[in-house]
Amino acid sequence: MLKIGSVELKNRVVLAPMAGVCNSAFRLIAKRFGAGLVCAEMVADRGIIHHNKKTMNMLYVDDREKPLSLQIFGGSRETLVQAAKYVDKNTNADIIDINMGCPVPKVTKCDAGSKWLLDPDKIYEMVAAVVDAVDKPVTVKMRKGWDDDHIFAVRNAQAVERAGGRAVALHGRTRVQMYEGNADWDIIRQVKESVGIPVIGNGDVQTPQDAKRMLETTGADGVMIGRGALGNPWMLYRTVKYLESGILCPEPTAKEKIDVCLFHFDQLIKLKGEHLAALEMRKHAAWYVKGLRGGNEVRKKINVCNGADELHRLLKQYARESEEELASAGQS
Repeated sequence: MLKIGSVELKNRVVLAPMAGVCNSAFRLIAKRFGAGLVCAEMVADRGIIHHNKKTMNMLYVDDREKPLSLQIFGGSRETLVQAAKYVDKNTNADIIDINMGCPVPKVTKCDAGSKWLLDPDKIYEMVAAVVDAVDKPVTVKMRKGWDDDHIFAVRNAQAVERAGGRAVALHGRTRVQMYEGNADWDIIRQVKESVGIPVIGNGDVQTPQDAKRMLETTGADGVMIGRGALGNPWMLYRTVKYLESGILCPEPTAKEKIDVCLFHFDQLIKLKGEHLAALEMRKHAAWYVKGLRGGNEVRKKINVCNGADELHRLLKQYARESEEELASAGQS
């Protein structure tokens, strides 16, 4: 089993902290589908210390999500420590994660996210300051490097370990790559061989077989799944089962996908209200129907839905038609 500080996980499968996705509604679904650890979307340190209403809402953790890692980001040691202290004392998160991987310019221009990857000494100082200030285990999510000329993943991970960090999650792409090209799994292996703390591999894990291959080829302690779980929490469940037993569970049917999509929608409504939930659910619903028969046409309709009732009707109609089509095919 994977253990991070005093937090023991039931398995080695971790939901990645995806911005704009990993709110409590999505995390609850990931937990229902077996993820050993779920990670909340990143939260700005300044938003926490200034008690910004939207930011504070992002700190909400349902006890059913636990164990949970809450991720913060920032470029100033003072503000990062203040935010970490607040999370430590005022939330029921189990782990505090520091983002060193976000590649978007609005984050890196503030000396946050991937910008840290250029300075192992800064990583040590910042992580050590947070570790000294909190009781919860502190972890770091990072990338391979800034670009091909600045790949300090091994030194950066060693800095995290020296500073008292309890685990490192490593995405095998550089900041310049963003989400393009292939993830470098060999750098994950190199990092794992260079530190004694748990290393969680991330990048290009689209199937349960990918997850097993990553763990076997890198020696990583855990596997982090991000985009592979969008509209497809079965990826988490199937990976857990495959790693435990070698059994590859079947892909979900269209009806199963829509049923969970509707449950996801209901959870979002409880969390954010009908209007915001309907707007946010458009992208999730499109992910749920991706690859399904007739999915392209449904996606077009989803994107012009005006409200929660219309989206509910559209998804239920699609599920009903898919089930009727399946029954008809079975009789022919």
